[in-house]
Amino acid sequence: MKPMISADSHIVEPPNCYVDFIEPKYRATAPHIEKNKHGVDTFVIEGVKHGLPLGLLAGAGIPPAQLRAQRSANFADLARGSWDPKSRIAIQDEENVCGEIIYASVGMVMCSHPDFAYKSACFQAYNRWLQTFCAGAPRRLFGLAQTAVASVDEAIADFRRAKEMGMVGMMMTGNPQHEDYDHPDYDALWQCAVDLDLPICFHILTSSDHGVETAFKAERGHAANGFMNIIRGVQNVMGVFLFGGVFERHPKLKMVVAEGDAGWVPHYMYRADHAAERLGTGLERFISKKPSTYVANNIWFTFQDDATAYQTEVLVGDKALADSGHLIWASDYPHTDSTYPRSLDVLNRQMARLTETQRNAIVHDNVKQLFNLPVD
Repeated sequence: MKPMISADSHIVEPPNCYVDFIEPKYRATAPHIEKNKHGVDTFVIEGVKHGLPLGLLAGAGIPPAQLRAQRSANFADLARGSWDPKSRIAIQDEENVCGEIIYASVGMVMCSHPDFAYKSACFQAYNRWLQTFCAGAPRRLFGLAQTAVASVDEAIADFRRAKEMGMVGMMMTGNPQHEDYDHPDYDALWQCAVDLDLPICFHILTSSDHGVETAFKAERGHAANGFMNIIRGVQNVMGVFLFGGVFERHPKLKMVVAEGDAGWVPHYMYRADHAAERLGTGLERFISKKPSTYVANNIWFTFQDDATAYQTEVLVGDKALADSGHLIWASDYPHTDSTYPRSLDVLNRQMARLTETQRNAIVHDNVKQLFNLPVD
């Protein structure tokens, strides 16, 4: 099997990420680290009631029984690979990983922040810091810029800056400030993304209705039921684009659904086609093809530990998503749900029935082609 490329990895933003890179107007209120009442390093974010402890953002490889203690970890206790590029490459080498697509961590939480001007300033600061991080290994660390989508014009400017900075895609907030993403006003933004060949990437826990503050809170039953709900946010975003005709109007637009797993995708495709065909929804005003066609043509799915992703012909059979380049493996390092340091064991066990070509597509070829990565 070829060396692996993680389609969804993260950093843990270091203490200087925002305060040193943000525009002066926001420096006094920039996200920064303080000790909470328990003496634990916590990111304090203006306008967010609860601080963000750092420990579980870097829980990769820590046994479940020890994760409770990890909640009390300070920044100095975190694995250096969480924020230092040289140490990160050593982590990659441990698992035969030759490259990673980098998503934010604190920035992921901030996607649900209600102040779009503040959020935009923070994201621009993060992008500047991320550029320095990726510069430490430019052929193995590939950054996704962030945009608050405060307006169409501001988002277009963010996309253009991201391209100039060498970013390979855009980590989107789940909700724009005005209207929703299927509104015709956003067509100029999607055309910009196509022209710049920058995939738009929607990660779990970045929507206002399914953000970190709400997604893990079970609406009913045990707290674990909340964990089962976190995929719903990215499914909602998919539906906005599919049923709103965005892919109909922009057939070359590339969307990534990150960390939502993939085993559910065949049923989603079937159910979407059923809705279009049987329920009299009037979708023919917006789309000319089956919804499943747009899923297969325009959306890529990252996953790390999802045995169900390999069990249906829709995903890994002949002419399936895997063979057409839309199923992409990820390690999620350094987050708690990461497969590190057992990624190879997980993949070898779950992909045992796949051909060598299919394996290479899922762990290397698909993401390389999607993001135009300069890796061997």
